[in-house]
Parts: sequence; C-alpha cells; structure tokens
Amino acid sequence: MGELGTSIQYLSGVGPKRAQLLRSELGIETLSDLIHLYPFRYIDRSGITPIAQVAPDLAYVQLQARVVSRTLYGPGSSIVSQESDPIHWGAVKRLSVLVEDETGRMELVFFKGVKWNYQRLAPGATFLFFGKPQAFGNRMNIVHPEVDVPQDGAMSQGALTGVYPSTEKLKTGGITGKVMCKLQSAALSLCLPEIQETLPEYILQDKGLVPLAYALKNIHFPADSYALRKATYRLKFEELFFLQLSLLKQKFIRSRGERGIPMPKVGPDFHACYNALPYSLTGAQQRVIKEIRADLMSSHQMNRLLQGDVGSGKTMVAVLSCLMAIGNGYQACIMAPTEVLAQQHFANIQKYLAPTSVQCALLTGSTTQKDRRGIHAGLEDGSIGIIVGTHALLEDNVVFRNLGLAVIDEQHRFGVDQRAKLWNKGPSVPPHILVMTATPIPRTLAMTLYGDLDVSVIDEMPPGRKPVQTMCIGQNRRNAMYKFMRDEIARGRQVFVVFPLIFESEKMDLQNLEKGYEEIVSAFPLPDYKVAIVHGQQTNEEKNFNMSAFVAGRAQILVSTTVIEVGVDVPNASVMVIESAQRFGLSQLHQLRGRVGRGAEKSYCILVKDVKTSKEAQQRLDLMCATEDGFEIAEQDMKMRGPGDLEGTQQSGLPIHLNIASLARDGQLLTEARNCAERILEADPQLSLPGNALLVRELRKDKYEIKDYSKIS
Repeated sequence: MGELGTSIQYLSGVGPKRAQLLRSELGIETLSDLIHLYPFRYIDRSGITPIAQVAPDLAYVQLQARVVSRTLYGPGSSIVSQESDPIHWGAVKRLSVLVEDETGRMELVFFKGVKWNYQRLAPGATFLFFGKPQAFGNRMNIVHPEVDVPQDGAMSQGALTGVYPSTEKLKTGGITGKVMCKLQSAALSLCLPEIQETLPEYILQDKGLVPLAYALKNIHFPADSYALRKATYRLKFEELFFLQLSLLKQKFIRSRGERGIPMPKVGPDFHACYNALPYSLTGAQQRVIKEIRADLMSSHQMNRLLQGDVGSGKTMVAVLSCLMAIGNGYQACIMAPTEVLAQQHFANIQKYLAPTSVQCALLTGSTTQKDRRGIHAGLEDGSIGIIVGTHALLEDNVVFRNLGLAVIDEQHRFGVDQRAKLWNKGPSVPPHILVMTATPIPRTLAMTLYGDLDVSVIDEMPPGRKPVQTMCIGQNRRNAMYKFMRDEIARGRQVFVVFPLIFESEKMDLQNLEKGYEEIVSAFPLPDYKVAIVHGQQTNEEKNFNMSAFVAGRAQILVSTTVIEVGVDVPNASVMVIESAQRFGLSQLHQLRGRVGRGAEKSYCILVKDVKTSKEAQQRLDLMCATEDGFEIAEQDMKMRGPGDLEGTQQSGLPIHLNIASLARDGQLLTEARNCAERILEADPQLSLPGNALLVRELRKDKYEIKDYSKIS
C-alpha cells in the first residue's frame, strides 16, 4: 500500500492524540482514509472585502488589513497590563485586535490561542483575516478569524477552500478547518504519486472522466470551479458505478445459473381463484403477475421485489403466485412480521381460496401444540399447500415436503440470518423468492438496496378506493376534533389515535401516551365508548387482546404507538388521528394514514401538530395534506432527510459507504452508472476480458465484499 496505508498518526501535524481523535470522530485510520474524506462545501476566498463593506448578513469575509493595536482583557472586561514582563497569562480571558485598511477599522476577538495570537499579531504587520462577521453592540467584529500571511504559498491557499465534516471534540483537540486543510495538503503530497487508476481507459473516454489523481487533488484544492465540477463528477460516478457493478455482477451470475425450480404450468386452482374474483385486477396487478409468471417459467430462481402502496392489492398477487407454485406440484409459504398481520393475511387468503381445493394453514407463536402437530404433519406430507405464518415458520421442526415459493412480507423487518433459514427449507433446489413491501422506496434507493433483485411496482390503486382526506390542525382545535370523532363513532365508525413513541424506553413519550389515553378516556367515557390501548411495552397477549377488541369492533377507539403502522386492516376505521405529527417522518405518516380508507366509507387523517413545529416539519405536514402518492412522498422524504434515515432503509443497508455521492441528489448519475455497469456485464458477465482487469482488482477490495443478499432475499 505504500504511503496510502500509512497510519494517520505518522502524518506531520497529527501524532498519537490527534490520531485517536480522527479515528473516533471520523473513522480515519490511514492516509488513504484521510484523502477520501471530502469537503461537503466550499468557501470562495478569491476576493478581499473592504472593511467599510463588512455587514453581519455576509456569510464569510476575507480582509487584508494592518494590525493597529492589541488589548488583553481579564474577568469582567478589565484590561490586563501589557507592560509587565512576563505578562500574567493566567488572568487573560480574551484578546482584542484592532485592524485597519484604507476604508476603516474593525475588531477581531480571540478567546483561544490568546498568547500565540498576541505574539504573532504585532502592530504594523499586515495579514489576511477570514471569518464570519457579527454585530456586537454598535460595532462589527469577527471572533476567531483564520489568519494567513498574504501570498503564503501553501496548497490550501486556493480561491475555493474546502469545509470538512467536524465535531466539537475535533475543534477542542485543535483540529480546526484550517488544520484539516493543512493535513490534507500534507497527505496528498505523499499519496498522489502512488494513486492508481481504478477505471479502464474506455470508461474514462466514454464518460469524459478526469484521471483519479487529478480528481483527488481538485476535490480538496480546486484550481477553479471548472476543475471542481470535473473532480466531483468523476468521484461521484466512480462510487455509484462500483456500487451498481458489485450488485449487478451477483444478479448476472445468478440469472445465468441453472439453480431454479421450473414451473411451466399455471394449474386449475389458479384459474378457479382468478375466475371467481368479484372484481377485475388492475392493469398494474396483471402486469406484475405476468412478470412473476415469466420468472417461474424460466429455469432460473426468481428473486423479485414487489413494491406497492398500502391497499394496492399485493396480497392478491401473492396468492395467485402461490397458486402457480401449487399448480406445478409445490408448496408455498407467506411470512409476515407480526402475528396480527399473519392472522389478517390468513383470513383474507382463506376467502380467496374458497373456490379452490387448496388447503391453507396458519402457524404463529400462539398456535397450540395440538394444532402444531397437525400443521407439521400436513407440511411434511404435502397436504397443506399454503402456510401463512410469522417467525414460527423458521423453527427447525417445520419441514416442507417441497417448498417452491416463499413470499416475505415487509422484508426489512426480518433479519438476514432468519431469512437464510427459510432459504434452506426448500428441496435440493432453493425456492423462488417474492419480497413484498408496502413502504414505497424511491427509485434510486430501490436500485441500490435491492440492486440485485428484479423490481415490480404496483403503481395503481383498485377502483372504488376513496382518497383519504388529510388535514393538519393545531392544539387549539382539539375540542372540534373530539366532536368530529364522536360524530364518526355515532355513524358506526372507528378511530385510531397514534402517539409518537419513538424509543420504547423513552419515559417522556410513554407518559405522553398514558396521559393522552387518560384524556381520550375522559372525553369518551364508558358506557357509551370503549377505548383500547396498544404499545410496545405490553406483552404479546395484552397487545393481541386489545388489538382484537378493536378489529372485532368491541372498542371504538384504539390509542396506540406506531406498532399499528404495518398491516392492520380494519375496514370500519374511518379516522386516523396522529398526535405530535411533526415528530414523524413522511414515510411513517404515510404508512399510518394507510390504515384508514380501507372500506367503502369516506375516511380522514388528522395531523395534530404541537405549538413548537419547525419549518422543515411543517413542510412535511403540508406535503402530506397535498398528496397521497406514496412514491412522491418517499422521494421528498429522501430529499429532506437523506437515504440513511428512511424507515427500514438505514445507511448500513447500503452495500458500500458513500463518501461523496448522494442517493437523494444524484439520481440521474446513479442511472447513468447503472446503465454503464449493465452494458459492461452484458458483454463480459465474468469481467474476464483484459480490458476489465482494473474493475476486477477494484471489486476485490474489502469495501465491495457484499454479503450475498441474493440468497437470503
């Protein structure tokens, strides 16, 4: 590795203490790590601002000024004598430096490094001062400006100066923005000579990319704005290209393998179910079923992600897919993340299967031992065609005769190792996999998180489904809201009231929930009203009892945390009240809203905001009131919060860490990079041609060693 692999502590200006800080705060261990820490913005230091033009609304200014005088202050703004020798530095609290140019005078203030700056800033000497101006009383000053000697020839003295990620600990430890620039300059001087190109010449030519060494130098110390643009494009493209290449290579290898159960037939049960449907499938559902059918007919294993907004009809697609497997002599399983969701799936599927001869069973944690024995026997002898269940399906004593299709609902709620167990329950050839999610994922994120899966999207709602009317209200409208809830209950409807229990252990949130529950109970007293409560600190029995009371209509109001976010289907519920709505992310608000509007009645979602609601939170609430399109909401959510924060799609889910590219902002570039990777793999799936040797070398690096998610879906 040469200089690139050198420990950061041996770089001039670092040492053991600063090395430990850089390691703990920014994860920087080597010189290579340092030069791959890129600025997140740039400050233009090309111009000089006359002192007379300095104003507090300017972001940053650069002055070229002569030191007039310097004053040391102690506690209470008392002046410390500067005549004594030595000066009593222990009594000094701040240094004030008066500087001037042809247009006026200005004060500079230092609370740290007082002795060093006092000795350096001698009256009569001229310096460049750079910092943020502020108004103090009736005069302007700059606190802790950066100080340079004019025409200092350091590498960091370019017109555009990078601003790097930092923390309070780094600043306290002396690693300021200026120090970071000096460290980068020193690291690049050592490392640039040994930087090796990572992309073949034909890609550089085709995409108009600058060499890697040029890009690294100009991302840190741009020669000008054009050089910065070229460097940024090169580094972003490379990151996204290798991300997609690593994912697609797995997909290409798998799709060309022969490991898959061929299912050429559809079968009589599929036709019986399809022909008995009381409504026509939407165009989107029909398209997705054709895509799944094509996968099952091929000799390759299906690994498909099915995205569909809440209520778009994914369960129907899953059932018809299971019936295709049964038509070819195989079994199917549908795995849900919660018992409530599994029971709901089972109830719906039973209705769909009524015209068929297929036996369906339900296996969850609360299935009795007697029932379990019968289910285990039915799975082993093949008499049970479809099994619906929770994690209970993963137990070692659950053995299938011939599992051909596994449907996994709300995929991100199952751990990787748990899903691997399901994979091994097939016969000698692994089952086809259909992953379903009701969380709309932005296209760029889906291409990355599920880059090795084929993606199907149901982007059409069934006819007759009424839109949910969404409104945002303040605390002062609570009485009017309660009246509205009573009116809806009087019409035979039910109401969800959700509180933001963000962390299950957060006492304040739990108190809010309990206080809110008490308030609801007092506003809706027995015997006219019954209020149930569900939250994560209850036992499963308590949760299921209260949820069942609401589902069965014995309770008119369900007060809960976000445990009801996924899957609960209560067609009679027409009102969703979300308390402290500003504390939720957009995707979560959208999921919660999807719990109503599932029946024939007009439904409502009421977002109750707190008195203190930030501008960003208000934007989220306004967007919720403006659209019901889950994919549009997910795109905006990612733009506002970044991909790392999206529900169930934490940054750790990305196959590699992105240093410079952003899935939220660089969607077009991601598409370009993916298309480029696809063209290369179509021509050379194994990357065995000499021209692709560089790509193979780069993919072998640790950061591209991706767990093979294709085998665990």
